[in-house]
Amino acid sequence: GCADGGNPMSDKRLPEKLNTAQKRKRINEAAHILESVYPEAECALKYEGEPWKLLVMGRLSAQCTDKRVNIVCQTLFSKYPTPSALASAPLEAIEELVRPCGLYKTKARNLKDSCVMLCDEYNGVLPSDMNELLRFPGVGRKIANLLRGDIFGLPAIVADTHCMRICGRLGMYEEGLRDAQKVEAILSELVEAELQTDFCHRIVMFGRDTCTARSPFCDKCPLCELCVSTEKKKKDQLNAERSAET
Repeated sequence: GCADGGNPMSDKRLPEKLNTAQKRKRINEAAHILESVYPEAECALKYEGEPWKLLVMGRLSAQCTDKRVNIVCQTLFSKYPTPSALASAPLEAIEELVRPCGLYKTKARNLKDSCVMLCDEYNGVLPSDMNELLRFPGVGRKIANLLRGDIFGLPAIVADTHCMRICGRLGMYEEGLRDAQKVEAILSELVEAELQTDFCHRIVMFGRDTCTARSPFCDKCPLCELCVSTEKKKKDQLNAERSAET
């Protein structure tokens, strides 16, 4: 057998050894595999094609599940169906409606102020420029990228919790990295521009179905051949078995 005891994974490089070209090849291979698993790359937030609604829902989604945001927004948007309606709504009424999303006082104030700004400064039309989007209250790069990718079809990496965890496991950076801006910068250089938005939607679905934070389902994972985390586990297991034998 092989000098390493026949470990079939041993010729694959671990994360610290992957160069930029190898990372790029690996992550784009992963993007194409996920495309075959999830042909419909849909935004988990049901904003019905209306840009201002995605702005609102993106803000509500901080530290809250997309599922809950979708439920809350059915009522919110039926009561206030336009940005101007939400802009002129009483703050207390908005607070009461968004309360289930958590941090409701801050979020309600941000939503009202954002809608005022959208109507007064942009005539109700959402801008596509990153710096302009970051002017909206409560909007960070994650929401701005979600808007730029989904609404305007621009290359955009949404570095959410699933994305950060999974791309670390795939060896794009140190597995423990949780700095969204660093992850966004790294992945923007690696994932093909036209794949970025759909890749980020698919990684969320994959993170919920398979590559969960705790106890991921590695045995049924379509990306296991590309996963340095799996390689490392196998290597550690092999070393443990060797130690046990000696």
